[in-house]
Amino acid sequence: MVFLGFALLGLPAQIGRAATPPTSSSAQAIRLSTWNLEWLLDEQAPKTRTAPADRPRRTKADYARLAAIARRLNSDVTGLQETDSAASIARLFPANTYRIVVSDDDILQKTALVVRADLSVQRNPDLTALDTTGPAAAHHLRSGLDMTLRLRSAQLRVLVVHLKTGCWDDPITQTHHACPVLFRQFAVLAGWVADRARDGSAFAIIGDFNRRLGPHDPLLATLARATPLDLVTADKASPCQGGGYFIDHIILGGPAIGWADPHSLRVLTIPQGPGLTLSDHCPVSITLHPPANSDAHS
Repeated sequence: MVFLGFALLGLPAQIGRAATPPTSSSAQAIRLSTWNLEWLLDEQAPKTRTAPADRPRRTKADYARLAAIARRLNSDVTGLQETDSAASIARLFPANTYRIVVSDDDILQKTALVVRADLSVQRNPDLTALDTTGPAAAHHLRSGLDMTLRLRSAQLRVLVVHLKTGCWDDPITQTHHACPVLFRQFAVLAGWVADRARDGSAFAIIGDFNRRLGPHDPLLATLARATPLDLVTADKASPCQGGGYFIDHIILGGPAIGWADPHSLRVLTIPQGPGLTLSDHCPVSITLHPPANSDAHS
């Protein structure tokens, strides 16, 4: 198990395919990140009154620190989890610098994507099937935010997810409440991956999987049935919160596997301690080098 710091590099593991290093035809570098913001809410919004009583309550100083972390992250494309609105996100990622897109879920914890303003993006329908609860459920699960990033000579389909918590490394035979729900969500993701394989897309699934995924996890194998995948966090441990296995992941598929800089995985650690209310997750990022010409697959 290798521990990663913000400046320490690691090699990703591919599921079904060997790594392909970026080529000299790659002219545009894209930093792709994911970050769970731990109940980043608008305190003035009426729905916030329904949030758990023990959730984080942030001061202006906390927001200033989080905004400083976002600046240090300096990401081009960032998937976010546990936030309620574009207004809340803009306190960290200024709207004059970034385009902010939030899922249409009618719940407090939504998925979102923050994209540098000079990049072109297209929104696809939310992956609402990830909410495997029934219409009458008291608590609904989060949809996946599905976006297409239009680069100079390529496109990258990005799905931002925040999956069911409570089944971090249980076997697939586990039948307690959280695991069957998570397993159903992975079946939905497998369908989305199969669709991307059929249309030949370069794609990334990023977010909080609430699962300590590794190359031998049957759930990852479920996703990789249709096409080889690159779990960039495989066989690594994160330095976040004192260290542990990743549950925040970046999974690449299609031509995007060949775009990844194999030495670029980073974890930006976040200070913890008395007087700080920041996030219990740290941003995870990787650098991609999409092709510079339209002759390459997109």
